Amino acid sequence: MHLRRSYPQRPPATDMHFDFVDLTLIVNLADTRNLARAAERCHISPPAASNRIKNLEEQLGFKLLYRTSQGMTLTPAGEAFVHHARLVQERVEHLAGDMQEYGEGIKGHVRIWANTTAISEFLPSVLSAFLRDHPDINIDLREVLSGEIVKGVTESATDIGIVAGNVHAAHLEMLPYRDDRLVLVTSLDHPLAAEESVDFARTLNDNFVGLPTTSAIHAFIVTAADALGVRLKLRIQVGNFEAACRMIEQGVGIGIVPESVAKRHGKTLNIRMIRLNDPWAERKLKICVRSMKDLPPLARALVDRLTSAA
Repeated sequence: MHLRRSYPQRPPATDMHFDFVDLTLIVNLADTRNLARAAERCHISPPAASNRIKNLEEQLGFKLLYRTSQGMTLTPAGEAFVHHARLVQERVEHLAGDMQEYGEGIKGHVRIWANTTAISEFLPSVLSAFLRDHPDINIDLREVLSGEIVKGVTESATDIGIVAGNVHAAHLEMLPYRDDRLVLVTSLDHPLAAEESVDFARTLNDNFVGLPTTSAIHAFIVTAADALGVRLKLRIQVGNFEAACRMIEQGVGIGIVPESVAKRHGKTLNIRMIRLNDPWAERKLKICVRSMKDLPPLARALVDRLTSAA
């Protein structure tokens, strides 16, 4: 005979109280699937960790974990709990960082998530001038994929996002920012160098020079190749656009970079820029925020600076 464990009636959401140690413990359990290791990460004993989980499940009125001989796995409710617990952890980290900066004399902090092109081509001059004009603020700038940027703005993980292409973000305010055309770059003696324009599909038999897998533009190009049912042939990956263009000049492979990058390095390197016919090569960069009127004053000032510079 199997006895089903009963839980008390779930309290209203407004009556629920969550201990930060409990949140951290559940996140560590999700990562390790082992109670002892999760408890060690939280600097508590396994019995104390087990008791915390039991009390939390009783408070919620449902299970967060499946317990098996192989360890612990999350229930669907546990998956949702861990998702929100990670968001809370991230917000607390931002809070600690911001408070530390106030203690060090920094009076403001603006977070920006942007794609590869925006970070390498358009933001350096604007952000450097903005920081010179505001010596008492810091900027947290991260390179993120457009889909993740939208999610980050939605969940307030970042104040400002700069996305490329058509992304679904009807719930956010979108401001036009820059044009970002992608082009093919080859060495001067490459067979495609004689072409004025080319379809991306024609390039996929060649070796490519790419950026790191963590870069937004790398993921964009790999996705475009996958859509054609072809795996991109990466011969080498380098850290930035300049290194990519130098490798392309030496015949290591071909590459896809923003037009502004190709024009700038084409002045000093023996490379050829070829127009891509694919519609996705013509990309519109947009600034996205949850609400301009609700942005902190410094973030709103930075958005104004970005749009005026464009």
